[in-house]
Amino acid sequence: MPKNEGSSVLVGITMKILVYGVGGIGGFIGSFLCKTKFATTFLSRGKTFLNLKKNGLKLESLLGNQESRNIQITDNLDYFNEFDIIILSVKLYDLKTCLLNIKKGINRNTIILPFQNGIIAEQLIDEIFVGENNYGAVAQISSFLDNDSKIIHKGKLATFFVGPMDVKKVKNKKLLNFCKELSGVGLDIRYTEKITQKLWDKFIFLSAYSGMTTLTKMTIGEIFENIKFKKMFIEAMNETYNLSKQYGIFFEYDPVDNWESKIVQMPFDMTSSMYLDFKNNKKLELSWLSGSVVKLCEKFRLKSKIHKEILRHIKLAK
Repeated sequence: MPKNEGSSVLVGITMKILVYGVGGIGGFIGSFLCKTKFATTFLSRGKTFLNLKKNGLKLESLLGNQESRNIQITDNLDYFNEFDIIILSVKLYDLKTCLLNIKKGINRNTIILPFQNGIIAEQLIDEIFVGENNYGAVAQISSFLDNDSKIIHKGKLATFFVGPMDVKKVKNKKLLNFCKELSGVGLDIRYTEKITQKLWDKFIFLSAYSGMTTLTKMTIGEIFENIKFKKMFIEAMNETYNLSKQYGIFFEYDPVDNWESKIVQMPFDMTSSMYLDFKNNKKLELSWLSGSVVKLCEKFRLKSKIHKEILRHIKLAK
């Protein structure tokens, strides 16, 4: 069936989108999806499901507040058919269960966009769905849900990247159209054929950021005012950067230097979602962040002194 390249629809058929997990990232992207012609369904559970069902989706951001009432939200997928694009924004420890749950909503043309932290989500999707649906997704944003399930966006950084894990893949018109529609309503989302580099670039920062904010119980600004902790943060980024080289990741710039220049522009009081989870006694993604760095560095006989320290002390504190 021919596509209308300038629209969010296939001829006579609205593209169906599922946002699985309405946290800081899923909720932020979802706020913009509600402004498109896409048929968007949100899946959430517990308190978040009840709040969103009652109050709709609310975003508080320096880029502009948004509110979407009467959203299509569910706490199960029993009554839904296949989706064109599925946005996964659950925590890493829930990802495998999530992938098994969406199997009935998948066909060989479904695009899965995993916005998880770390570097294992795309690999897990490839193992379960054998490559047809394997696309990468990166969110560069600091956002979270408050107690009323409102999305709170810290700072002004909100950039998203999507693209094929296999660079030999022909550009997917459906994904290009998805990006075009969302860009048209104000979301900074970019298609890239270098998604693997983007994943590692974020992981270099995030593994250090999540670990150090949780270890020190400090904000990003406080850490970089402290000579000792700033040095540890940079060393942690370098450990992950060195690991990336073992996977053939090539950067046209020094990612650690690049992140240092970005950090000084970040809000002083910015902190990681892992530290917020730590404070609220929730399950942590530690094993998939610093834990992954330590495990993979051991495999390649690389040093990971700082990430080992992060892993050990946070586990003891829990």
